[in-house]
Amino acid sequence: MIQERIRIGLLIALLTICGARPLVVLSQQETAIPVHGKVTEIQERGKILVGTTGDYRPLSYRETDGKYWGFGIEVAEEIAKRLDVAVQFVPTSWPTLTADVQAEPQRFDLAIGGITITDARCETMLMSEGYLANGKTILCRAADSCRYKSLANIDKPEVRVMVNPGGLNEKFANENLTHATIIVHPRNEEIPSLIAEGQADVMITEITEAPYYVKTDARLAAPLLNAPFNHNEIGVLMRKGQEDLLQMVNIIIRQMKADGTLRQLYEKYGLTYRKEGI
Repeated sequence: MIQERIRIGLLIALLTICGARPLVVLSQQETAIPVHGKVTEIQERGKILVGTTGDYRPLSYRETDGKYWGFGIEVAEEIAKRLDVAVQFVPTSWPTLTADVQAEPQRFDLAIGGITITDARCETMLMSEGYLANGKTILCRAADSCRYKSLANIDKPEVRVMVNPGGLNEKFANENLTHATIIVHPRNEEIPSLIAEGQADVMITEITEAPYYVKTDARLAAPLLNAPFNHNEIGVLMRKGQEDLLQMVNIIIRQMKADGTLRQLYEKYGLTYRKEGI
């Protein structure tokens, strides 16, 4: 009886995903979600646990009252909705993200909110298909925007570059700015204000984050926003052994692309997905 109930629950979830929004056509392989997998565990629990840093406007931010908001937060909420479960956000950080994903006992089912798809992450964990284009760029003071037209302009000893620890921003700075003065600040969300106040000159950030701060703080500029240093995508991160959950998340991402849900979120948060057909 329990096994049959699980099968029915999964069937309902899949019908919700592909039936209510018929733009998505699922292959036989895609619909073969295991009965005794992570998706079943989440549905029996009645909620999905989502790790997020809460320090990355406008993708994942945690207010002082504990409420989360952002593009990635809404993607997580949509995943939960289409699985017909509640969502609970679990704090993580960029320095501890990998350890938290792989922790025993498991801290959360998946992580979301500005997580770049990289070969290194895919070697040790699972990553979904991309749902948002991204790339490295800079924030600086508006008065200095003409100074920084390339990495060469930034990579000078007198230029103070501020990054948050443990993530790809710090890695990018260490690999590409060997002459600049690198300053590591523990709280990513504080760095834009510190740049504006003159405590550093440049922030290494991403094209998903920079427009928010330019829009909300007239002291800041992102002169290289339309010419990022690299191109990548943001996805959902989870531990290995959860291939059924990965499969389901990918189905939902494709559905959100097809039915316009992602496009609506891009417009709401002023972001772009620069892939043809999205």
